[in-house]
Amino acid sequence: MRTASGAQLDFGRLALLALMLGVGWYFWDSPVLWPMKVLVVMMHESGHALASLLVGGSVDRIHLAANESGSCLSRLPPGLLAKVAVYSGGYLGSAVAGAGLLLATFRFRLRRWVLGTASVWLTVMGVLYAGDSFTLLFCLGTAVVLALGAKFLPDGVVDALNLFIAAFTALYALFDLRSDLWNSAVRSQSDAALLAELTYVPAVVWAALWSLLAMGLLAVAAYTSLHARPKGLQMPSVTARTRRV
Repeated sequence: MRTASGAQLDFGRLALLALMLGVGWYFWDSPVLWPMKVLVVMMHESGHALASLLVGGSVDRIHLAANESGSCLSRLPPGLLAKVAVYSGGYLGSAVAGAGLLLATFRFRLRRWVLGTASVWLTVMGVLYAGDSFTLLFCLGTAVVLALGAKFLPDGVVDALNLFIAAFTALYALFDLRSDLWNSAVRSQSDAALLAELTYVPAVVWAALWSLLAMGLLAVAAYTSLHARPKGLQMPSVTARTRRV
């Protein structure tokens, strides 16, 4: 498959992404993936925090819990749009992170920079905003692990780890939104419920809206990441040159 710019679908990348998604889905309930789930929850809460800062507010603290829940306590300026942006920031936070990781891993081949940047992000968020010892220890401990991986792991292992984090983040973002959309018990206590109280638009509508936006964002990132640009200059064929002569 070739795009208008000449990029071709890289079936090797597609197979690897499908494998990583399958592994994440199959072992979803395994305790081995617990740190990954808490990591994505931190991405979600970081989305709230970033949105709070962008609208002119401040972040008091972030809490993570061992049961894979989390919260971001912020001070927001008055106004409907600021609150809508901050309440929506969590949904988009993990989706944007998944899309960014796919692009960084596949499209730009940043490799060790991905783990290094994630380590710096966790350190900054933990030091500045951790509201309890568990959140601080998780952020700093995970940051150390990622930094050591960036420094000492072989290139192939780094690539595989980056791809798994990217695939798992994308998968978790969709699963999180699916719960808010279809599980009424979860939806009643979610960000969608906060948006519903604020705007009088039903929570299921907000969950559906952000699900569509997240799926669209992830689809664009995956499509871009899985298409490799042709290397070097594309010379015209011998037949084409003969016709011009």
